[in-house]
Amino acid sequence: MIRSLDDVWVPDGDDARQWAEQELSDPRYADAKPTWFDLVARDIGRFLADLFSSDNGASVGPSALIIVSIIVFGALVAALIIWGRPRRAQAVRRPGSGLLGADDDRSAAQLRADADRCARGGDWDEATILRFRALARGLLERDLIDPSPGATAQAIAREVSVVFPAETTPVRQAAISFDDVRYLRHPATAERYAELAATDDRLSALRPEAVPA
Repeated sequence: MIRSLDDVWVPDGDDARQWAEQELSDPRYADAKPTWFDLVARDIGRFLADLFSSDNGASVGPSALIIVSIIVFGALVAALIIWGRPRRAQAVRRPGSGLLGADDDRSAAQLRADADRCARGGDWDEATILRFRALARGLLERDLIDPSPGATAQAIAREVSVVFPAETTPVRQAAISFDDVRYLRHPATAERYAELAATDDRLSALRPEAVPA
């Protein structure tokens, strides 16, 4: 159907401005807006284009152009690495979680107290397991070791030996005692527990700067 010009409604200035504001408020326009990084990259591109133009190329030596190009390229790469891609969220690991195959939030002091309680009751297996976890937890709480998730007792012992080289043999023996009970099901003894507890006590009292390199 053909409509006459009299049937066409023409908005006035206020209506037109309102329609424009509503249209520009659409999120797709905000998404299409260039970021500050885009603007900087555009300005750098224009700078390089002007620098290598025939007018400026004659006044600037080739060595200077190469040096400037390298600097600008390095800055672009650094900016792209830092801001051009989303950073990975760094998980905050609590000292008490995921240590030696157990999700345990007890502190080193609590683990030692529980280990001693088991020892007084003659449960040397549980006492040995808890005491080695107390040893590792204490060093972790002091930021002396940083075991990866799922680290074994031997891996922890190797980290400890780096911080306290003089304790390398006792710590490795303590790790063996833990593995014997925890995984090989070998029964612990009062003597082995006493050695492990003595190692833990020494490490608790030591400071890295007091140990000879």
